[in-house]
Amino acid sequence: MEPGEHLFRREAGRMVAALTRIFGLHNLTLAEDVVQDAFCRALEVWRIRGMPDNPSAWLMRTAKNRAIDVLRRERTARNFEPDLARAIESEWTLVPTVSELFAAHAIKDDQLRMMFSCCHPQLSEEAQIALVLNLACGFTAAEIASAFLSGRAGIEKRISRSKKILAGSKTLFDLADDDFAERLTAVQRALYLLFNEGYHGASAESAVRVELCREAMRLGDVLLDNPMAATPATYALCALMYLHAARLPSRIDAEGGLTSFFEQDRSRWDRALAARGEDLLERSATGAELSEYHVEAAIAAVHTRAKRPEDTDWRAIVRLYDTLMRIRPSPVVALNRAIAIAQHEGPDRGLEEIRAIADGERLSGYPFYFAALGDLELRKGNSQNAREHFQAALKLARSPMERRFLEQRVNACAAPSAELQRS
Repeated sequence: MEPGEHLFRREAGRMVAALTRIFGLHNLTLAEDVVQDAFCRALEVWRIRGMPDNPSAWLMRTAKNRAIDVLRRERTARNFEPDLARAIESEWTLVPTVSELFAAHAIKDDQLRMMFSCCHPQLSEEAQIALVLNLACGFTAAEIASAFLSGRAGIEKRISRSKKILAGSKTLFDLADDDFAERLTAVQRALYLLFNEGYHGASAESAVRVELCREAMRLGDVLLDNPMAATPATYALCALMYLHAARLPSRIDAEGGLTSFFEQDRSRWDRALAARGEDLLERSATGAELSEYHVEAAIAAVHTRAKRPEDTDWRAIVRLYDTLMRIRPSPVVALNRAIAIAQHEGPDRGLEEIRAIADGERLSGYPFYFAALGDLELRKGNSQNAREHFQAALKLARSPMERRFLEQRVNACAAPSAELQRS
């Protein structure tokens, strides 16, 4: 991996947003080209001189200067952002205008507008989310495909088609537009998937990509900074991310492998993040709105409050999963509910619930579906059945870390007394 790749991913969304505000959405490709130029320039210069003390500022300055060059060269041949047309015509106002739009507060506003611009009403929800992840968060097509459990080629085509629709607009979304609430739902979902890709992702490098979790949290805070976007569901979403992030320090072991949730060193959990999550969850409890994020955050809070695994209130967690199944049913939610029931009522009940999952065939490509079956069979003492399930999970492992984790499960079947839990 090239040095600074994580930095580039983090900065890409900020730079594209600022440049699109200057060039206009119809020149989105030009904005992306300028960002790519800035990254290429950084690789060339940093390889010789070393990375600067403030690489983010270096990239922004490079992109700003490149934008000024483009405007000077093409302002008579190309139409740019309509609201800025007069300002960029004069050399006296060109540089100050572009410099102002690259200020930190302006970039934050443009990132918010970019996220909402991506949620165009002509696009499906999945296409909207893919664009947010790609343009506002710097996600690659491969990473988005992993988040959607979809094929990379299909995601690339979806993004390409969606960008053509987006390019039909002249300006970034106006937050005062009537369809703000509808677009906010898609933005929230995109950040949810972004965080999950970092927390549960299939990266070949690391079982957990903390920088993606932090990026989702940062964009969530951008939403909270805007009074219109700071809805109860947004607070609940941010609470969920902070509560999960509190457990990140213990989610991988010293070798970088996955650690079972029940084997984590809870003394390493970040109590400051947990407290922030609890505060956000409390602030989400206003009005009559009850979203999936409220319920998932409540589940995370129950886990975080337990000082030891055996202190977990599994009855409460099962009730919360019952609610989540009513709000947003899915095979994965049903699987997690079955695992909670197994903790509360025993492995036989858990296996019964797993077998009863509607559309269970959709889990056939999900490694932790078979891992859950293996864990429950192992708890029952059926080591041979458990081994077969873990081997099926191993064939579906999405990263070296998952493979190592599941290999440990396969090997554990030689010791039937071992009581292992799903990570």
